[in-house]
Amino acid sequence: MQMLIGDKIKSIRELKNYTQEYIADQLGITQAGYSKIEKGKTSLSLDKLEQLALILDLPLENIINFESQKYFNHDSNSEKEQVKNDSGLELVKRLYEDKIILLEKLLGHTDRELKIYKQKYGML
Repeated sequence: MQMLIGDKIKSIRELKNYTQEYIADQLGITQAGYSKIEKGKTSLSLDKLEQLALILDLPLENIINFESQKYFNHDSNSEKEQVKNDSGLELVKRLYEDKIILLEKLLGHTDRELKIYKQKYGML
């Protein structure tokens, strides 16, 4: 079963741990409007798709060719399918590495804020 572009974008967004609100803000649209894109209720222009590729930090062709079955299904025996899975695993690996970096940045930001509040209230 072929994934629709909205499903692909949603899967990638979730792997990157981005919220719909974040993506919508980056696109300059409402969260409700962005949700309609993921659900396939609103058509996606090439310009918006290119913007999404920049936001998701992926080449446009990776978004278009994204198929979660290729990345998470390990039952394939053919060599050709294994090559596809290997390239897909690289994409998933990159997405998870990006997610780790994002979470580390968030943790650092939280630590700095905590230190500021401790200083402000004399707890340090």
